[in-house]
Amino acid sequence: MTSFDKREEGFEKKFAHDEELKFKALARRNKMAGLWAAEKLGLAGAEAEAYAKDVVLAEIEGTGVFAKLRKDFDAKGVVQSDHQIRRTMDELMAKAVAQVKASG
Repeated sequence: MTSFDKREEGFEKKFAHDEELKFKALARRNKMAGLWAAEKLGLAGAEAEAYAKDVVLAEIEGTGVFAKLRKDFDAKGVVQSDHQIRRTMDELMAKAVAQVKASG
């Protein structure tokens, strides 16, 4: 194997690792956003956990987390501006990235 091949393989492994970390961080952020929103919606315990799973699924299904939260807040009369929701999602993403990096 040439040094070029070794370097290419190293880049491919790093890319795969980085993508895995991004996926884990995004999933963690979405769950935390779901739990945050559940609290705002007056849900607790098993209901809050189920709602958080629905939020994670919204990302996977393509609906999007922000769109789900906006729709659910509007339906229940929860006052949160788009800016507040996005800011919270950004803060939770930073926290999720730190947690994923810390867990190895």
